[in-house]
Amino acid sequence: MTEGHTITIEQHTARVRAVHGGQVLAESGRALVLRETGCPPRYYLPAEDVRLDLLTPSETHTYCPFKGTASYWSLPDAADLVWGYPEPKAEVALIKDHFCFYEIETL
Repeated sequence: MTEGHTITIEQHTARVRAVHGGQVLAESGRALVLRETGCPPRYYLPAEDVRLDLLTPSETHTYCPFKGTASYWSLPDAADLVWGYPEPKAEVALIKDHFCFYEIETL
């Protein structure tokens, strides 16, 4: 990390759920919470707890100098709703094979 920029990743203790249009897209008691300087906390859910059958890979990719290149997934009515880092940088390797949603409910 650069001076003044930090990322921490820890196991979240509560269950979380991602819902869109009334449909549960993911629910997990094994989420990781990533806290990054200047960003809201983000919950990363393991692939096993995500309804991947509902999501379509997107052509969108973004680059973060701290986490690496993100890939995105969409629903028919919600482009780029979900993202993940298939090959994250070593410092954030824990988020590999995890998915992040813009809106997460803690249960």
